Amino acid sequence: MKTRTPISIYIIVTIGLTIMAFEMFAQDSGYFTSPFFWALLLITTILLLIMNSIGDLVENEKFSRLNEKERKEYLEEKNIPYFQKLWNSAFKKQSSTEEKDIIIDHGFDGITELDNSLPKWWIGLFYFGIIFCAVYLTAFAFTDYAHPDVEYDKEAKKILASIAEYEKSAPPINLETAKYSADNITEGEQLFKTNCVTCHGDGGKGGIGPNLTDTHWINIQEKSLFKNVFWMLDNGSPNNPTMRPFIKDGTITGRDAEKIAAYVYHINQETNPITEAQGGAAPQGQEVQWENTNE
Repeated sequence: MKTRTPISIYIIVTIGLTIMAFEMFAQDSGYFTSPFFWALLLITTILLLIMNSIGDLVENEKFSRLNEKERKEYLEEKNIPYFQKLWNSAFKKQSSTEEKDIIIDHGFDGITELDNSLPKWWIGLFYFGIIFCAVYLTAFAFTDYAHPDVEYDKEAKKILASIAEYEKSAPPINLETAKYSADNITEGEQLFKTNCVTCHGDGGKGGIGPNLTDTHWINIQEKSLFKNVFWMLDNGSPNNPTMRPFIKDGTITGRDAEKIAAYVYHINQETNPITEAQGGAAPQGQEVQWENTNE
């Protein structure tokens, strides 16, 4: 007759598995504050206590059928702490007499094999790994859990929502307050590809619209290149209606224009121009010597 695992171990394992399940399937639901979560734990704990009580009745019935020697051995084993039993099952060595009882009737080169039972902690981890893999694969196959694309979309939505919330309270960007920042170049490039590449080509090399990487410009409204680009995005081109006022018609915000202007400044002042030989558009307008400032 074997001693049973303490009820406290079952409760701890059950709580751990419940938390793991909620983390996998409802991690964004705030389950720790949910009455359903705590009610589930309470009901599970009550069921475990009921099962433990039934186990006590069965154990008492079996104990009553043991002889004196078996009762003594059972009580001695029951008095050993649970974790000490786990330790002993993993590291206890048999005596020579005990080995004779569990030796397997084959060997090779003088080496014999013992029919030892696997440690309980090893068996527990083995079955836990199997259960975890099954749950994880099911969650991965049929839910959004652990999908990089889904997690990326969630994070992106959070960031966009925080940006939108910030822009509600942030002061608007206009021609006077716009400032060049190298940190805006990367985002400015993406906004340029969305709004400007159709006319001005990849990298600003020109196409329907003029080449933005050379020193020739058709519209000159400001002394600073950065400010001039922002002015164009705000007011459009006086010479070509195709270059419409993106800010005023609501296509982009002043903050977006600040980023696009930073990108155009970068490709015009901080990189080599894209010449006709390299696929760029021919210079248009007059040559300009911009002030040495990006503000």
